[in-house]
Amino acid sequence: MTRSGGPGTDDTGAAVPLPERVRRVVSLVPSLTETVAVSAPGLLAGATDWCTHPAGLDVPRVGGTKSPDLGKVAALRPDVVLGNTEENRPGDVEALRASGVPVWMTEIRTVDEALPSLRRMLAGACRAPAPAWLEEAERVWARVAPGAPRAAVVPVWRRPWMVVGRDTFTGDVLSRLGVANVYAGHPERYPKVPLEELNAAGADLVVLPDEPYRFTAADGPESFPGLDAALVDGRHLTWYGPSLVDAPSVLARQLAEARRY
Repeated sequence: MTRSGGPGTDDTGAAVPLPERVRRVVSLVPSLTETVAVSAPGLLAGATDWCTHPAGLDVPRVGGTKSPDLGKVAALRPDVVLGNTEENRPGDVEALRASGVPVWMTEIRTVDEALPSLRRMLAGACRAPAPAWLEEAERVWARVAPGAPRAAVVPVWRRPWMVVGRDTFTGDVLSRLGVANVYAGHPERYPKVPLEELNAAGADLVVLPDEPYRFTAADGPESFPGLDAALVDGRHLTWYGPSLVDAPSVLARQLAEARRY
């Protein structure tokens, strides 16, 4: 592959050698897959098994975000592979780079980081112009006003129970909507916390997304009998991509519908 375009710099400060024109992109993160598929149709040459949007996406699959088949990734001859520091393992990134595959890493923990990061990734890694949806997302989030203040626990898994802790994109999204994560000061980003402690944490709300664990009205709220429960769309809560445009309105509605089950 010709790298005549010179290096770009990803979110981690790494120089990524890229061609003047990028033609083949492999994404190892569902949010980034949707971002490229919607913004630069035809560039996406591969994605993970967990990349479910846009609906009907027809590209070769390379395994999971935490366990990609690196041989399959390399065989797709990507001009660049897109990853994220939270979603992908450093060893996989290092192995791809050692084999000569350029990897562009994003690092996103807030909405304010997400919007410019996606803009840089599209321009720098994909050689693509900023799409209209990204500009709309910037306008939408600039107008967001928080709702009535709530204090929440935000589980992402059960058996064992795991919740959103410090410095997460999910926590930042909720805070902008008026929901304070009671575990925002925890030393871990996704701590395991016994259920009895969650119920005694001082929250008045439990936020239950449908991914990565699929909480439903029949699976989750019953564990928090003293709290209102909000069943929310995990893509709008945790993904950074085209879903950012609708996330404030969708989540605000779902949070307002919180109730005792």
